[in-house]
Amino acid sequence: MAPRAYWKGTLKLSLVSCPVVLYPATTAAEKTRFHLINRETGNRLKQQMIDSETGEVVESDQKGRGYELRKGKYVEIEPEELEAVQIESNHTIDIESFVPSEEIDQRYLNHPYYIAPDGKAAVDAFAVIRDAMKDQDRVALAKIVLTNREHIIAIEPLGKGLLGTTLRFPYELRDEDQFFDDIKSPKITRDMVDLAGHILHTKAAHFDPSKFKDEYETALKALVKRKASGKTIELPEPEERPSNVVSLMDALKQSLKGRGGKKTATRSHARRATGRRQAAKKAHRSTARHRKAG
Repeated sequence: MAPRAYWKGTLKLSLVSCPVVLYPATTAAEKTRFHLINRETGNRLKQQMIDSETGEVVESDQKGRGYELRKGKYVEIEPEELEAVQIESNHTIDIESFVPSEEIDQRYLNHPYYIAPDGKAAVDAFAVIRDAMKDQDRVALAKIVLTNREHIIAIEPLGKGLLGTTLRFPYELRDEDQFFDDIKSPKITRDMVDLAGHILHTKAAHFDPSKFKDEYETALKALVKRKASGKTIELPEPEERPSNVVSLMDALKQSLKGRGGKKTATRSHARRATGRRQAAKKAHRSTARHRKAG
């Protein structure tokens, strides 16, 4: 059975348009979740809204929305007032521009969606838009209204369909300077950088998410299964923390051991040393020739 569409509307490129459907590209359904329960009865607990000052339970008809102007002072916003500023969805993804994918800062990427044609009649127009984007190797930027809010969505070909990823607005991103300004710029020797480079080389690979293993999720499932079967859960002994490494160079050299990197690093250092000696000899011969010519 096909999943239920999250959104239905029209994908539009100038005068070319086609009906499309959006499906969330991610899911948390398989993650292990826990509920709050009463230890004495084993029953699930229900949450209630409590007035922060009086401590009394607030019924649903008493609940409202307020914006905090200052500490403890709120301005109440009525539902109909919110409706006055809500953007009415025309259920259209109107492509406004095409940009190179490498220009999109990954920090702006938010939620991914699969975009597919809605019905057989939409396939031709959908394929035209998709294949044109493949030929141009560009990402489309468009506007879409989801859950009463307008979003910018980046659209790119993915297999037979399209991948749409909503983007964050600039005000949602923190400025990196406030986190990086205090990072010092120590003097690092070329040898240290080269050794680190060798470590990187020994770990070179290709992106393969099938190798990602959620070990915590696996352990959670095993824990629940063991506890449900009445078995005792044995707590692990706390691990001893390793002592701090004093020498960064020693740590780099130790990292290369057992990875076949030591010989590589040695050969590399030897090549550099040989290169320096050869360059020195050439400079010496050149100086000697100049003296002789003089």
